[in-house]
Amino acid sequence: MFTAGRGRRVAFGAVVVGAAIALSGCSSSDPLANGGSGDSGEDSGATLVVGSAAFPENEILAEVYSQALENAGFTVDRQFNIGQREVYLDEIESGAIDVFPEYVGSLLQVLNPDATSGDTDAVYTELKSVLPDGLTALEPSAAADGNSWTVTQAFADKYDLTDIASLKNVTEPMTPGGNSELPTRPYGPDAIAAKYGLSFAGFTPIEDSGGPLTVKALTDNSIQLANVYTASPSIKADKLIALEDPDGIFFPDNIVPIISSKVDADAQAVLDSISSTMTTDQLIDMNSANSVDQKSAEVVAKDWLTENDLLK
Repeated sequence: MFTAGRGRRVAFGAVVVGAAIALSGCSSSDPLANGGSGDSGEDSGATLVVGSAAFPENEILAEVYSQALENAGFTVDRQFNIGQREVYLDEIESGAIDVFPEYVGSLLQVLNPDATSGDTDAVYTELKSVLPDGLTALEPSAAADGNSWTVTQAFADKYDLTDIASLKNVTEPMTPGGNSELPTRPYGPDAIAAKYGLSFAGFTPIEDSGGPLTVKALTDNSIQLANVYTASPSIKADKLIALEDPDGIFFPDNIVPIISSKVDADAQAVLDSISSTMTTDQLIDMNSANSVDQKSAEVVAKDWLTENDLLK
């Protein structure tokens, strides 16, 4: 079983999925109720359940996987916006989900909180060694979306901020913000305060995974420091500065499909073609098409697959 740990979205032990979904603000129905291996009727063996976490980029990636698999002749059951890792990790291990877009470093930190950072290859190698039985990590993509500690350009200029350690230059009260689980992370505010001798005025929970509410709080100066993901179009659009991380607090977070034993070689080849094609710049563009241009995950996914000749 996935054990309690820390990472981009930390897991804890077994959860009651219906209750957790309600608490996470997702659909009032259980999105896994009809999914899983062997529970969905006569065609269950031929159906691949594709899941996603409850944030837009992950849904886009899951939709890319789903459309490509369907295009290759597979039957797909979409179980999107399940929640954060508190909800979905045990479901992946249980066989209720067959394909899930994950992030190599953050998943490793969940499975092995004592892991040390390294380049993508090193982190991926260790991730494969700690995955529970029955799960496989396919080859990671060059496309990555990592964690960052982010400030406004004005705040960075005022205090000559370049990397996380330089936050010690700040002389005014400073409040970080992000998802409510952030303080428990190995790169969270408590961790960097201890490492760099920082002092924070508190913590503001904002439950949109570095999205527009977090960015607005940052640009309005309601918070001065935010956990914004590096593939967010807001970093460029809102003139934000992702502070450098020379000490490797954040692990490389290349996108990696995590699959169950139901995913055969043909389906794996479909997913591998996506991973080998996608770039970080494309990921940023997809996020922008969704958040700025207000295109749905379905449209964004189809556009990317079409542009890259991955649909028949």
